[in-house]
Amino acid sequence: MELKASMAGSVWKITATHGEAVEEGQDVVILESMKMEIPIIAESSGTIKEMKVAEGDFVNEGDIIAIIE
Repeated sequence: MELKASMAGSVWKITATHGEAVEEGQDVVILESMKMEIPIIAESSGTIKEMKVAEGDFVNEGDIIAIIE
């Protein structure tokens, strides 16, 4: 499953790493946009196969943030 950015912003904090098991509803990345923190949460349980962003990166709405298997 591709985890995508819900809005444009900067990657403020990565809370899950490559190879880590995540549960549905768990924060994976926190974006910062207009001084607000926007959590990007796992839509299903699985393992982070690939993290496509790094802290400080800018993402646009719809950009792939991580791949969860």
